[in-house]
Amino acid sequence: MRNAEVASVMTTDVVRAEYGTPFKAVARLLAEHRIGGLPVVDEHDHVIGVVSETDLMTRQGETPVFHRAARRAGPPALTPGARRRAARARARTAGQLMTAPPVTAHTGGTLVQAARTMARRHVERLPVLDAGGRLVGIVTRHDLMRLFLRPDAGIRREVIEEILVKALWLPPMSVGVFVTEGVVTLDGRMERRSETEIAVAMARRTDGAVGVVDKLPYRTDDTRPRPGTRIPHGVAGERPRRI
Repeated sequence: MRNAEVASVMTTDVVRAEYGTPFKAVARLLAEHRIGGLPVVDEHDHVIGVVSETDLMTRQGETPVFHRAARRAGPPALTPGARRRAARARARTAGQLMTAPPVTAHTGGTLVQAARTMARRHVERLPVLDAGGRLVGIVTRHDLMRLFLRPDAGIRREVIEEILVKALWLPPMSVGVFVTEGVVTLDGRMERRSETEIAVAMARRTDGAVGVVDKLPYRTDDTRPRPGTRIPHGVAGERPRRI
């Protein structure tokens, strides 16, 4: 079973900026293309950071760090966070505004992996890199929504062909496969418990599946050794013997 890759949904015509792109030019790019952020690249198209609408708004919203009264007594000691905010308030280019290092994806990564990265890192877009680390696309949360819009018929067909037939070598109609609003129901009797667990686990990883209902009783529990069965030890389990 092969999950859909990032390259299948990414936008290849990427709006980008360079380190020295002026603040207002970045704002125009975001407004004209109606996007929430863009990657910042170097001269070799390597992504060095990402600038978002939030970065621009934060820059505009920052207040001066030093007040007149404080200046007479000398500058106060600043925390690292305060220093970063002060530098952001003075930013005039994309390179000074950007968030770095960037969170990225690769063309061969799956949509599921990209979704997990976005959720874990709290970002809304991922620049997509090729094998050489160069920018070739961008994928957003909106792009990943296509994963959940996959028709039920396509999910059912993949479960039957890729899991039952190719992975488990079972006749296509040996197990009932029903898909409703992305929820996969597997109904039928399996010969071994291991086959049941494989079928359910693979169905959960099917693109577009939002849940699996397991109605697969089994005849034999082959995941537990029978009483009195001797478990063979591998080489690593043998005690070293003196020669």
